Amino acid sequence: MWNKVIVVALLSLSGGSAWAESNSNKLAYLIPYLFGSDGLQVDSDAPLPGGGTHSAHFFSSSFASFTQFNSAMATQLSSVPLPSPASGFTYSFDSETGVFDRSTQSFGPIMSDRAETIGGKKLTLGFSYQRFSFDSMEGMDLENVDAVFTHDDFQQGGGRADVVTTLNAINVSIDRFTAVLTYGLADRLDVSVALPIVRTDLGVTSVATIQRVGTSGDLAVHYFNDGSGGHGNRRVFSTQGSASGIGDLIFRFKANAMRRETAGIAAGVDVRAPTGDEENLLGSGAAGVKPFVAISMAHKKISPHVNLAYQWNGESLLGGDVVAGTKADLPDQFLYVIGADIGVSPRFTVAFDLIGQRVIDSARLVSGTFTAITGQTFKDIQFAGGSFIETSAAFGFKMNAGGRLLVDFNVGVKLDDGGLRDNLTPLLGFEYSF
Repeated sequence: MWNKVIVVALLSLSGGSAWAESNSNKLAYLIPYLFGSDGLQVDSDAPLPGGGTHSAHFFSSSFASFTQFNSAMATQLSSVPLPSPASGFTYSFDSETGVFDRSTQSFGPIMSDRAETIGGKKLTLGFSYQRFSFDSMEGMDLENVDAVFTHDDFQQGGGRADVVTTLNAINVSIDRFTAVLTYGLADRLDVSVALPIVRTDLGVTSVATIQRVGTSGDLAVHYFNDGSGGHGNRRVFSTQGSASGIGDLIFRFKANAMRRETAGIAAGVDVRAPTGDEENLLGSGAAGVKPFVAISMAHKKISPHVNLAYQWNGESLLGGDVVAGTKADLPDQFLYVIGADIGVSPRFTVAFDLIGQRVIDSARLVSGTFTAITGQTFKDIQFAGGSFIETSAAFGFKMNAGGRLLVDFNVGVKLDDGGLRDNLTPLLGFEYSF
């Protein structure tokens, strides 16, 4: 799950340190260095008083901060719900018969958790595949992001009043394969470990157009060399890359605190180890701790459940500045799930969840306008700080394919525009209990 990846603010397009340049082939640096290590520059024949031509360097204060994009990617990598590590088969010990019996007909939820534990000395292995293809950020189509670049000291007017408008397309997708092992240390105590294998693909295209606000018809002051000596107004910049590897390991401890015939309460904690390469957008780059509570009930074949959790995150390059090599805290999150699973038959369960999270004190991307000194306006992006809510729905089923093998299928659907979002997120998984 991988909110939020890969990716963020739109990344910095200004110059960086030699350390960053040496790592610029990694995914987190593709956007900062889209126009080169010195940022966006255009050609110029305008003479300087002392000889030579002036440096036609353009800069975007919006693109100078990539915290939003990187932080959103890292938030997604750290908070996208994993498939439930609990077994679809749950057992309780019958002291009268001396054997373990199935405690529920339902195979349980897919994207959330229930209070039941799997039973002492029981073992479950799970495997799932999820595909994230991010479509929008804060409601903004990632295929159409407008940003304005201004000349150095553009307030002085004249030729410096020229601006470069860019129409940017960001294509980012994550394929995540997750293996989960859950073992019942005792009848009411489970331990789980989740190992994700991640592939991230990132591509960026920027169509830059010179808007001659101050130079009017003088094509020699600012232009893009078309390769044949012509003075063009437009140039296309593009870059892409992919990376694969281990994501962030998650360890879970879950204890059943109350178990009744029709209700149960469990408490637990997820501990995230920053084993994924954050510079390649494979992991969050920060350690994390997420205590949670799972409450579930049962009424005939219907088992409603509620999950509450709080995610604490540590420092990461993706929350700070990858170009400068500085770290900052990733935003914390409050997470909640309300849902139900229905044992339609002993071999088939349907499940649905409403999944929400409040991302706390995060950088936010908003659309706006830039007004040139002549009064002309151009679409632009801006940044603001604050908290926001992400809400999605999940629908799926679990089917017993024979013995203790379960096949899971689920689709996640976004319900609002907060953060970095995927319209539809499919999941296919398998579980086997021993």
